[in-house]
Amino acid sequence: MKKQLFFIALLLLTVFACAQKKPIKVACVGNSITYGYGIENREQNSYPSVLQRQLGKSYEVENFGHSGATLLSKGHKPYIQQEEYKKALAFAADIVVIHLGINDTDPRNWPNYRDDFVKDYLSLIASFKKANPKARILIARMTPLAHRHKRFESGTRDWHAEIQQAIERIAKQAGVQLIDFHEPLYHFPQMLPDAVHPNVQGAAILAQVVYSAITGDYGGLHLPAIYSDNMVLQHGIPLTLGGIANTGTKITVKIGKQQLTTTADTNGKWQVTLSPLTAKETYTLQITAGKEKRTFTNVVAGEVWLCSGQSNMEFYMNQTSTGEKDIPQADNPNIRLFDMKERWRTDPVEWNASVLDSLNHLQYYRPAQWQVCSPKTVSHFSAVAYYFGRTLQKDLDMPVGLICNAVGGSPTEAWIDRRTLEYNFPSILYNWRENDFIMDWVRSRASKNIKKSTDKLQRHPYEPAYLFEAGILPLNHYAIKGVIWYQGESNAHNKDAHSKLFPLLVKSWRTEFGNPQMPFYYVQLSSINRPSWGWFRDSQRRLMKDIPHSGMAVSYDHGHPTDVHPKNKQPIGERLAQWALNDTYGRTNIIPSGPLFRSATFSGKVATVSFQYAQGLHTADGKPLRGFELSDGNGIFYPATAEIVGEEVKVTSDQVATPKTVRYAFTPVTDANLVNQANLPASTFTSEE
Repeated sequence: MKKQLFFIALLLLTVFACAQKKPIKVACVGNSITYGYGIENREQNSYPSVLQRQLGKSYEVENFGHSGATLLSKGHKPYIQQEEYKKALAFAADIVVIHLGINDTDPRNWPNYRDDFVKDYLSLIASFKKANPKARILIARMTPLAHRHKRFESGTRDWHAEIQQAIERIAKQAGVQLIDFHEPLYHFPQMLPDAVHPNVQGAAILAQVVYSAITGDYGGLHLPAIYSDNMVLQHGIPLTLGGIANTGTKITVKIGKQQLTTTADTNGKWQVTLSPLTAKETYTLQITAGKEKRTFTNVVAGEVWLCSGQSNMEFYMNQTSTGEKDIPQADNPNIRLFDMKERWRTDPVEWNASVLDSLNHLQYYRPAQWQVCSPKTVSHFSAVAYYFGRTLQKDLDMPVGLICNAVGGSPTEAWIDRRTLEYNFPSILYNWRENDFIMDWVRSRASKNIKKSTDKLQRHPYEPAYLFEAGILPLNHYAIKGVIWYQGESNAHNKDAHSKLFPLLVKSWRTEFGNPQMPFYYVQLSSINRPSWGWFRDSQRRLMKDIPHSGMAVSYDHGHPTDVHPKNKQPIGERLAQWALNDTYGRTNIIPSGPLFRSATFSGKVATVSFQYAQGLHTADGKPLRGFELSDGNGIFYPATAEIVGEEVKVTSDQVATPKTVRYAFTPVTDANLVNQANLPASTFTSEE
């Protein structure tokens, strides 16, 4: 009913203005952001000026912004005490757009007068209603404050969030329209050069938000790019489908025997929730918005997995040692591929200006569509993902959809959402190309790519949060079963930072996809001549205890001493699938992992090691055990002799009289050979806490 009344009021307002042949008056009320502070030629480029050009002659837009103004009446510069406020009241606008609150994050304001905010905002709204009882009021969620703001961690970050929540409550309490100035700019920090004020491009975005909110024109029907023919929809759960359409447009969604209708809201958003789809059935999905219609054919219901990470996940089938044999046999209509390939590789080459501009707008991935698996489509698709999907499809006997968005060289922090980093690891955001968290070769490659740019805010795919914004957000909460992940090479120099970042990444994605228990299976790094990799592999093992519903596939037995891209990806994909089949799909007859260190006890000269998944311990090559080392606790390790005794391993060394620490497969390149009855290798470990 509220929506219907709003649409009627909007129509009557427009009709009334046309009948009177007077322009509809729009008052833009606010602070320096409305005023256009810092924008070159603000008279033409502030958001109210851009809005005027968009709305045209049937509207009269006036800018009543005042730099530094607070919403709080007891703030250091209350808007209600400024001349612009008096002029705005006298203007008696038909539409009032209010954007205030940014300056209230000042320590002179929010800590002292936060209890007055709601009362003061409601009073401000009432004053414009008094000036024109028929006025339509729009209040805005505040524009972002970037992490570079001098008071970001000392108060503004947290107070900004509190004020946002207050504004949302005020909109409901006052019955006014809430518009969003935050999310459209939040993922574009380069559009806030001083961390507060939008540049010309940012002001244009704000103008578009207000234009669409006033007119209801959102450009017609827009759907997530991942919707296409041949797509796989996750079966067995309620499915939310959504998009954008003009305000008030009736939306009809048809699939199988289901037909649902809804209406696009004042922000152009709509969504419906389908009842669970039946696995293995083929559907046609039809979405209608007014006179517009989109039809997607050959849609199947099955299992959908996201496959992500860096170059070892990206590594193509035609680059593998098994590709020549397996690619010709890859015709399988029950495997579908959604391949998000980068527009420009992050090789150490210099990018031109057009590339750099597209990166600033998060246009790093090429457009993609779902494709049926065939020798042609799989040839340049992720080998790890394909072998994972092929194993699942065969065992589960149902369609499997694989989404791949891996990017070579990408660090973990590039895949974590900005808000998570701001609250949990803000130091990694600052001056990211020069801080101590970034690996030297990653820094060198990024700097080479953007050498031509002198702009310190120029973006790159390795920037913290960038690939989340460019590669995860566009999936628009598309329902997936779980994630497989192969990454870490770009973070292996700092296991401690990674041990903090990786759980943040998993939690970030689980939040984005609305599933706090979403399975997340990852690859432990392989063997290579890089000194830190033994420590890093062990830290990856330990993360399984910190991250519920996770699993790790060991890969060192297929590594290469000098090649960071081992060519045999088949066992890696299949080991990830074994985790999924056991842990996600309940195939208890499938062993998910090789031996995982459980505990070590020490008696005299002997260390006794016990493991999970220890049934059938033996050596992979029939030779004596290799890879164990002992220390008396002084940090110096010596090669040790090891013997399998039932489901344990006894370890001794002539050079260590009273061992206190044992470790295994710890050298960067290892030929360690302990496996279990499934012939899966034991993980690198150290018994040190």
